[in-house]
Amino acid sequence: MRRRTFIGAALSPLAASSSALPWHRRALRWGQTNITEIDPSRYDIAFWREYWKRTRVQGVIINAGGIVAYYPSKYPLHRRAEFLKDRDLYGELCRAAHADGLVVLARMDSNRTAEDFFRAHPDWFARDAQGNPYRAADKYVTCINSPYYDEYLPAVLTEIIERSHPEGFADNSWAGLGRDSICYCANCERKFRARTGQPIPRRKDWDAPVYRQWIRWNYDRRLEVWDLNNRTAKAAGGPDCLWIGMNSGSIPGQARSFRDLKAICERAEMMLLDHQRRDDSTGFQQNADTGKLVHGLLGWDKLAPESMAMYQASRSSFRVSAKPAAEARMWMLAGFAGGIQPWWHHVSAYHEDRRAYLTAEPVMRWHEANQRYLVNRRPVATVGVVWSQENTDFFGRDQADELTEQPYRGMVQALVRARIPYLPVHADHIEREGGALAVLILPNLGAMSEAQCAALRRFVERGGALIATGATSLYTQWGDRRQDFALAGLFGAHAGAGGTTPSRTAHTYLRLHPELRARVWGPRAGNEPPPTGERHPVLAGFNETDIIAFGGVLEPLKIDAGVIVPLTFVPEFPVYPPETAWMRQPKTDIPALVLKGRVAYLPADIDRRFFRDNLPDHGNLLANLVRWAAAGNIPLAIEGAGLIDCHLYRQQDRLILHLVNLTSAGTWRAPIDELIRVGPLKVRVRLPKDLRAATARLLVSGTAQPAVVKDGWATLEVRSVLDHEVVVLR
Repeated sequence: MRRRTFIGAALSPLAASSSALPWHRRALRWGQTNITEIDPSRYDIAFWREYWKRTRVQGVIINAGGIVAYYPSKYPLHRRAEFLKDRDLYGELCRAAHADGLVVLARMDSNRTAEDFFRAHPDWFARDAQGNPYRAADKYVTCINSPYYDEYLPAVLTEIIERSHPEGFADNSWAGLGRDSICYCANCERKFRARTGQPIPRRKDWDAPVYRQWIRWNYDRRLEVWDLNNRTAKAAGGPDCLWIGMNSGSIPGQARSFRDLKAICERAEMMLLDHQRRDDSTGFQQNADTGKLVHGLLGWDKLAPESMAMYQASRSSFRVSAKPAAEARMWMLAGFAGGIQPWWHHVSAYHEDRRAYLTAEPVMRWHEANQRYLVNRRPVATVGVVWSQENTDFFGRDQADELTEQPYRGMVQALVRARIPYLPVHADHIEREGGALAVLILPNLGAMSEAQCAALRRFVERGGALIATGATSLYTQWGDRRQDFALAGLFGAHAGAGGTTPSRTAHTYLRLHPELRARVWGPRAGNEPPPTGERHPVLAGFNETDIIAFGGVLEPLKIDAGVIVPLTFVPEFPVYPPETAWMRQPKTDIPALVLKGRVAYLPADIDRRFFRDNLPDHGNLLANLVRWAAAGNIPLAIEGAGLIDCHLYRQQDRLILHLVNLTSAGTWRAPIDELIRVGPLKVRVRLPKDLRAATARLLVSGTAQPAVVKDGWATLEVRSVLDHEVVVLR
């Protein structure tokens, strides 16, 4: 059986106390006090040891070195923190943590230095096209291709291991200069020429082969650094001494830093995620999605702790002010639902806002009490949402948010709203993961390789359903436009000369077919078309309208004979003054939705529009498409009011259902400080053939009830949900 099969053989829950497991498989709860340079003068170690115990952490992340050192390093240029003097604060904390039985990760922050280091080794630093060093505030940015990374940092890692024997390392800024800047230092020029035979590109040009080579070369260099640091850590500290770096939960963030999430997960024994907050447009559900996406690459038998800020990690980043407890708590709970492990994070060891110390403890204690249900399990889902980092890079390019993130987030939000469990699926894993799925969704997956397209064709040939939007398959993996969609045969539609790039915002609509207003109550103009037949199931719930708002622009497509076109485009007409707001061209034959077999192609960017406009019609249409494509093969149904994010898992002889209540006064604008209770909810879960659940245990409310089993489905009532509920069916 494949390692990541979603519903399969029984799995043993991870026992956190088992000494037979390496630390990176049993340390489930983490804490970090991000030390500031003034903290050596005021660090109350006794308090923080008490806080470690109260919050039930099993591992701590302690600042060691990089930009500044919190121990007396033997390397003169490894500058000591301003108020450290001769103190070994890192060593004291490391010894205290080990005495308390905790795992220690030494935190590095190693991409920039003070001026004295730059003066001593000017050839180790990144340079712009004019030869000037790159700066970050008063610091100098080191070059990823210099001896700073190949020689100096490995020596510092070795020194730290020899002094204090941490279990591993974290590094906040390990990947060097980002994609928006090009380094022209002698190291980069020499190494790039050796690799490609060409000089470093002089400017950004996504269509130039040399620029694409530069992108790929930078990705490969980060993997070399990852491997070098792990070899160094293991050589000095043993086979379980890991260098784990730190990675973003955002694919565009990973792309901007040249961090290949798929390749890193293939190398990693665990992941550390620097993904501290939601933004207003994505909500708490983004954290659960991140957990599922990362575990889909890493494996569900490994751990992925995430830095969860106890401070105001908003755009303003109020570093020493407490985040509202409800906001911090909901982010943590959404992470649990996606398989993320908790890791509280404070900036500074001393806070005048003492509220920050009160948030993590109840959440961490609940996690400890229920940890056996939160790890080593497999998702149960029949819908997959396909993504790739190459699509972000080479199709999204400098518009990745609009071209790749917004369509993905809009589609995911429609699934959350409809309470349909789903899995993120990497485009290279379609063959591996597709066997357990009924539907694959491709939200504007413009850049696709021939191998990925072939895997999708085989998926459909085996009976799978497909939903694709926008420019899916219209570009190669490098972002070069094809003459037609590579998947045109599946879509039953062919690209026109204008392509399907994102449309501008416009006063446009989509027309539903057949038109039904002649038989619906309302005023009569006398020219209403007579109804001709019934509408397709994807238009369920729209019987009282013949149009829905769109907001974009569509180009004509060529469509194959025999396809169904339930939606067509209504072009723009004036919106102001109101007297001019009437349709100049009420009808066109430009398709907005094409159905062929169990394949749906949406040239209309409804996924992106739903992300941007949050119109219920868009969300309902997307949900209808998924339900139609799944043909009843969705393992969960929930009735009752509220916005509920639902995640279903299989573990041994039980099913585990996470319900995260996203209904709040601040659902779409952070932070929230009040939660709104919902319920009752009628929950129906389809049971695997080898499981006949008789009881449902609710871990948050602490209650149990019998489950009514009929025709392979278990039915129960969840009376209320404040922040979350976890239902265990067995």
